[in-house]
Amino acid sequence: MKMKLVIALLLVCTITFAQKVKLAPTPPMGWMSWNIMSENPNEKDIKEMADAMVASGMVKASYHYIFLDDCWQGGRDNKNNIIADPKKFPSGIKSLADYLHSKGMKLGIYSDAAPLTCGGFTASFNFENQDAKTFASWGVDYLKYDYCNAPEDVATAKIRYGKMAQALRKSGREILLGICEWGPREPWNWGAEVGGQSWRTTYDIRDKWIDSEGKGGVGIYNVVDKNAGLAQYSGPGKWNDGDMLVAGLHGVKGPSSAFNGKGCTQAEYQSQMSLYSMLNSPLYASCDIRKMDDEA
Repeated sequence: MKMKLVIALLLVCTITFAQKVKLAPTPPMGWMSWNIMSENPNEKDIKEMADAMVASGMVKASYHYIFLDDCWQGGRDNKNNIIADPKKFPSGIKSLADYLHSKGMKLGIYSDAAPLTCGGFTASFNFENQDAKTFASWGVDYLKYDYCNAPEDVATAKIRYGKMAQALRKSGREILLGICEWGPREPWNWGAEVGGQSWRTTYDIRDKWIDSEGKGGVGIYNVVDKNAGLAQYSGPGKWNDGDMLVAGLHGVKGPSSAFNGKGCTQAEYQSQMSLYSMLNSPLYASCDIRKMDDEA
């Protein structure tokens, strides 16, 4: 009888906690456009990738997101509303979000806490409320918020990320905020406090096991080594983000091949998957799902 009471109380506590954590109760999972599409994300390829994710069984396995990274922007209209590049996305972002939602998927989008993004495209600094409302009207489900061209100090980062988090909460739609300042300001100490649901812990990962020279980019080992000491900051609604899964890239030319990213062994790819899962990292593939081999 006592055991049944304990189980019942545990269930009540679990359900109550889950209700409180509405955003990202589990680490987000999906696919990120950067390594394959780089500066040319486009409507046709994104839709093809979504179709491949459904066909491969990834969506059924809860890889629900497509994260649209930098370079999708086409500036602002005459009312200062941010717009998509009409050549890359002729049907617009709302149409893309509707397409993904019809397949049981979600759309992530990208911006930056400065006037310009890492790629030199239109960003959201001083347009936080307006852009958040635009993202909500499009049906966006997640915002990766980068930090290129922004001040280096911690105080400013907290203010800028907090302002966007507040704007998202007021937008009329539940949109996750992924803080992407790459770790030097230790966002695990303040990311949840300012309204983020995840935060990158290291600089961009490359398609390699380890970066031993410190010349740029990090390897799988470096990310795991960093995240292993941050377990106390990870839990429902707040996740240490280890950046992209590199399985299936096999040294393909692109962002992941920079700084000697020549590819990994199958055991190393498998190790990233296993260790990221153990560390509660968000899981997002970055290889070409349309050409993904059976091992990947």
